[in-house]
Amino acid sequence: MFKKILLPTDGSEASERAGQYAISTANSDGADIIILNVIDTNYLNSLSQNDLREKLDEELREAGKKSVEKFKKKIEEEPCAGNCKNIKMITMIKHGQPADVILKTASQEGVDKIVIGKSGKQGLERFLLGSTTERVVRGTKVPVTIVV
Repeated sequence: MFKKILLPTDGSEASERAGQYAISTANSDGADIIILNVIDTNYLNSLSQNDLREKLDEELREAGKKSVEKFKKKIEEEPCAGNCKNIKMITMIKHGQPADVILKTASQEGVDKIVIGKSGKQGLERFLLGSTTERVVRGTKVPVTIVV
């Protein structure tokens, strides 16, 4: 039985399917779901202009907020069909290297399961196990369910 499930999302189809799986698990176990979006700072740090970096950071933060809220609403409305009232959904947006942030959040929040999509939005990674997913699997101490 799981009490807290971490659901990292990047807005990809795989993360949406992971959300559906997390909902079904939470419904059967009565678990809370933490929906996490990570703004990858590796891309931001490569920009040399501070003003451009700050503007892009602000835009990514706003897009992440909208994405997480849209994602939360979608998984509440579609897979739950209104039956998720007993599930507490918490949304978070953080900065950093995605796998590191996911692992740190899992530890800080005391999650006992991670549900993650097989791969994110990147091209070739759609056909392979995503590098973030692989790093999370290798680095975590809690069970991970990978949804394809």
